[in-house]
Amino acid sequence: MSESPPWKSPFPQISDCIGVRASAPRGGARAMEAPVQTEMVELVPNGKHSEGLLPVVTPTAGNQRVESPRRSCVEGEGFLQKSPSKEPHFTDFEGKTSFGMSVFNLSNAIMGSGILGLAYAMANTGIILFLFLLTAIALLSSYSIHLLLKSSGIVGIRAYEQLGYRAFGMPGKLAAALAITLQNIGAMSSYLYIIKSELPLVIRAFLNLQDHTSDWYVNGNYLVILVSVIVILPLALMRQLGYLGYSSGFSLSCMVFFLIAVIYKKFHVPCPLPPNSNTTGNVSLTEVIKEEVPLEVETEAAAFCTPSYFTLNIQTAYTIPIMAFAFVCHPEVLPIYTELKDPSKRKMQHISNLSIAVMYVMYFLAALFGYLTFYDGVESELLHTYNKVDPFDVLILCVRVAVLTAVTLTVPIVLFPVRRAIQQMLFQSQEFSWLRHTLIATSLLICINLLVIFAPTILGIFGIIGATSAPCLIFIFPAIFYFRIVPTEKEPARSTPKILALCFAVLGLLLMTMSLSFIIIDWVSGTGHHGGSH
Repeated sequence: MSESPPWKSPFPQISDCIGVRASAPRGGARAMEAPVQTEMVELVPNGKHSEGLLPVVTPTAGNQRVESPRRSCVEGEGFLQKSPSKEPHFTDFEGKTSFGMSVFNLSNAIMGSGILGLAYAMANTGIILFLFLLTAIALLSSYSIHLLLKSSGIVGIRAYEQLGYRAFGMPGKLAAALAITLQNIGAMSSYLYIIKSELPLVIRAFLNLQDHTSDWYVNGNYLVILVSVIVILPLALMRQLGYLGYSSGFSLSCMVFFLIAVIYKKFHVPCPLPPNSNTTGNVSLTEVIKEEVPLEVETEAAAFCTPSYFTLNIQTAYTIPIMAFAFVCHPEVLPIYTELKDPSKRKMQHISNLSIAVMYVMYFLAALFGYLTFYDGVESELLHTYNKVDPFDVLILCVRVAVLTAVTLTVPIVLFPVRRAIQQMLFQSQEFSWLRHTLIATSLLICINLLVIFAPTILGIFGIIGATSAPCLIFIFPAIFYFRIVPTEKEPARSTPKILALCFAVLGLLLMTMSLSFIIIDWVSGTGHHGGSH
């Protein structure tokens, strides 16, 4: 019996777009848009299908809903390219981003302003409890990425909000898009707040201005607008995310320099700090306190400069939201997966694990040496604490420049999923447009700049975002999406993976409820202490 020739789809639109799928009934029957549909099959390690594209005849009965193949194509055209000369892999185009560049992109998406507040978190938890919480959040983040990749591999979807649509229809899509938007707007606002507060100090130090002045070039409001227009907006207008890998690598290098400076300063800043200790950074401060002091003062200094290993207080409630906020990268995982060269779930999981491990080490070292430098005197933003030593210290000045560069280059990467979420909600079935692409980015930057300029404080917003959208994106959504998307034929509802996923969602709900409760209690009691935070 001779073999039949390989099947070829008679529908060019469908063969170019392999992410089309049928979903469970929701709200009645819908008309068919094509007599034949294709569905994603399992991916093998090299990123190609084990059996190619198989024709799946969809019944015309009113018990299924099928997405338009044309719509599925348009969704990814915002900043992703297609290579028609090669066989499609995970989506409808050939990825070009290397393994290393993907690690840079994801690491930079993880790394944010949260690294400046982790020393303060350690001061309010103790070293041992902080290490336990940091390890737990890192491992849970890796597990949630595993759930996302497995869900996306089954249905061939490359967007976080589209997984929500596949699992729960339009309500799921809107919930995911809203959480992504709030989380990333909060992150971008924190970055711009750092620019607003730290850039004037850098300029004042370069110009050696001892007194405050009202000139525009040391006004944070003007400077944040200037940086947004000259640096952030051009990077945000790029159509492909992979090109930002170069800026990601440079940004991570800046944060490595920040970490080295924090470790170095631990051995050159005395504890406790002497009064009026503003001396030059080239003079060893340890000589200042080598004076005869009463025994009681020495005892108090020894107690103050002793690290705590386990601490619980009202400020401990902010620790979990800060850590969760610091590890959120999940909306960026699927776009980075899409642009990966020769993609596979195993390869992307390795990228995620490596990125999380790198940031885990950086987070712990920055928190540890920052805490061991100032102990309970550390402020909620570490760089502000160094003002107690010397505002014009050359090394700290360089650190400020490095941090400013890092957060400035991170804003465009965080802006991508926000723009994608807006496109998914409002312009899903429309062709890519440079005008719309530009207007969305410009509008987002305008809104965030207005928030940074006119809001007296953003700490309350950070508290709510860190305790709501972050647990949703890390814990709750990946778990419930996995539970709904993975077919019961493959994993029954009472199987171990699905039970673990439900427990994961319940854990996220408990953490969110607990953090919100303690934060609200802190607001009502008025005992919050957030010195120097942005």
